[in-house]
Amino acid sequence: MRKLAFKVSITPAEALELVKQHHSAQGTELIHQELYDIGEGRAIGTLIFQKYYFRAGNRAALVVIADNLKGFSEVRSIATGSSQGVIFDFDWGAADSFANSTREILKEYILEE
Repeated sequence: MRKLAFKVSITPAEALELVKQHHSAQGTELIHQELYDIGEGRAIGTLIFQKYYFRAGNRAALVVIADNLKGFSEVRSIATGSSQGVIFDFDWGAADSFANSTREILKEYILEE
């Protein structure tokens, strides 16, 4: 499992849309999406993707959560499910790669990690 969190200069909706567009263009399967406008300019949203990694030999999941509930926009990228076995948590770097993809997509908007 790999988890990243960073502040961005765009809204949660904009961040999620950029991530969704990129992963859709790459052929990554979008499993679920939601975006809630909580009012007073606050929002929270989630994207869940699934991708098959040949080198890891199985599917990995990517969960991207974006919100601005603390007065700034924050994105969290969590990749999981990419290791091969119950005993060994080794995935040939698939989780790192999948989680880092969100950072790469949003790199020009990242304010702080």
